Amino acid sequence: MTAAPDGDASYGGRYGEAVFRPEQEGEGERIDFGALAYDQITMARLRALGVGPGWRCLDVGAGTGTVSRRLLDEVGVASVLAVDRDVRFLTERPVPGLDVREADVTALDFEPGRFRLVHARFVLMHLPEHERLIAHLAELVAPGGVLVLSDAVDLTSDRTPPTPYTTVMRAMWQGLRATIGTDVSWVPSYPRLLRGAGLARVAAEIHVPPLLPGSPLSRFWADTWERSRAALLATGLVDDEAVDVAVRYLGSDDCAALSAGMLTAWGWKPAETAPR
Repeated sequence: MTAAPDGDASYGGRYGEAVFRPEQEGEGERIDFGALAYDQITMARLRALGVGPGWRCLDVGAGTGTVSRRLLDEVGVASVLAVDRDVRFLTERPVPGLDVREADVTALDFEPGRFRLVHARFVLMHLPEHERLIAHLAELVAPGGVLVLSDAVDLTSDRTPPTPYTTVMRAMWQGLRATIGTDVSWVPSYPRLLRGAGLARVAAEIHVPPLLPGSPLSRFWADTWERSRAALLATGLVDDEAVDVAVRYLGSDDCAALSAGMLTAWGWKPAETAPR
């Protein structure tokens, strides 16, 4: 178990241990539902940043490898090193140019300046020591390269009208923080943290895919609630019936809600200057 955020030792494990275990049947499918919702957004941003042929890339917390493979198949990068604590989904679908490494993403020991692109999506929100991890990922970027980070931002504020969806989403964020330390409250700080890590030309954007009945995103949230149901119930904010009602709400035409947004921020490693 890692140390909890802010020194709080109350939560019970890490992502993939207490909840979202990769060996649990259907976990790869749940991850792929999220990929179907967010991959187009991610790939559009990476293309806009100029990622392309000749680039050596690092995909941190690569999950099922959808972004890694699309970088190779669609963008034509030279190579992708895909890293995760559990690589079973990555090794199921090998492709030329994709190297897979099983490693703890909080302690990567790669040579500094090795990658022109370092990318991590929906990873750091589940981990403590945000500033240290971002600084370390920035060290892995080659001069002239870019660090791209994406994570969730919660749009269910206290002023959002209560619906079955918002009630369960609020319980989910609270339950995941208590169980595995997930914390999205700091995600809007990405631009400042990237600048603090010495990167330049920092910018950020937020995208919110639509929640439509039967869509991959709706199925992702329904599966996520089911797999973290014990953590949701432990908050005391919902009971089993409330979770079941929210799942039905997601699949109905009555659903009128904002999904969690995905904030993507990026910063460039200044190019080395020739000595005078």
